[in-house]
Amino acid sequence: MPNPLRFCLLFTYIITAAISSFAAPWKPFQFNGKAIAPGQKLAVLLPVHDGRDTAVVPVTVFHGRRPGPVLGIIAGVHGYEYPPILAAQQLARELDPTQLSGTIILVHVANVAGFLGHSVNLNPQDGKNLNRVFPGKATGTVTERLAWLLSNNIISRCHYVVDVHAGDAPEDLRPYAGYYNYFDTPELSEKGRQIAVAMGFPYVIQFGNEPTLKAASVYCSREAVKRGIPAADIECGRLGMPEAENVALIKQALHRLLVHLRIEEGTLPASPAPYLVTRRVSIDSQHTGFFFPRVKAGEFVYQGQALGYVTDLFGNYLTDVTASTNGVVLVMTATPPINKGDNLFTIGEVPARP
Repeated sequence: MPNPLRFCLLFTYIITAAISSFAAPWKPFQFNGKAIAPGQKLAVLLPVHDGRDTAVVPVTVFHGRRPGPVLGIIAGVHGYEYPPILAAQQLARELDPTQLSGTIILVHVANVAGFLGHSVNLNPQDGKNLNRVFPGKATGTVTERLAWLLSNNIISRCHYVVDVHAGDAPEDLRPYAGYYNYFDTPELSEKGRQIAVAMGFPYVIQFGNEPTLKAASVYCSREAVKRGIPAADIECGRLGMPEAENVALIKQALHRLLVHLRIEEGTLPASPAPYLVTRRVSIDSQHTGFFFPRVKAGEFVYQGQALGYVTDLFGNYLTDVTASTNGVVLVMTATPPINKGDNLFTIGEVPARP
């Protein structure tokens, strides 16, 4: 008489083997005309030409040994924001594709000319801000073509996107993560919120907060959202300084995201629920001259509080700058030169923790 247990085990083995034989294998990842095998990586310079100027974008693709999502990490859209660029450089040395699930497309420096030219915000080749021209133009200037390449060769390949920034030369900044919230795409917005929260920053900023996104994307991460791809921003670093602690914070946030997306194995360390900032208030200068702040980024301020003062070019006092709301200073100008219309403070109105 046949053994029922042996029969069941044999049947299970046969079914499992059959399913495995029909399951699609984890295929190589195609990028820039090359096939990257599972467990391998590829470093490549993507060229951009506009007939006058030439640019390159250094990209490393890590194709994990196991199936999973594609994550785009973009650093250096602004070349003077050094902590994201250094974090990308270090991350590229540390990631082991044999230990990953899914694929990571890592843009080391999106704006190489801005980085090498010590340029705040702008690409010195054509004087344009890369983070103001998305989705770019296939036949535009070099910056517009860079945006086009990032939009169509990087972002479009991803299931998730993170755009990493910092405070540049004049900006003191309180580290935070952000995401876009549009009311007609609640599922997409919620996925963006989840990846922003997963990175573990004390503050999470809602961008957009509008019924729908109808206008041009303009910004790098918003281009991902326009394409239906969940996206988040990191802002970490200040005053254009390559401070090691901010580089480490960015890497920590990215590793947390990799665990959250199950690209890396591990368990997310516990962290307090972040403050959710749904409204930001900007304070702009009414004068040209010198600005002298009395507070720092990260401080809580109250409506009517004197935040600093402005003098003319001779040093004569012109006016105090006061807070127009209660909240936390997210970004502020921390260096003396100021033009009329320049942003002095961005204050996030902070509710109780959710």
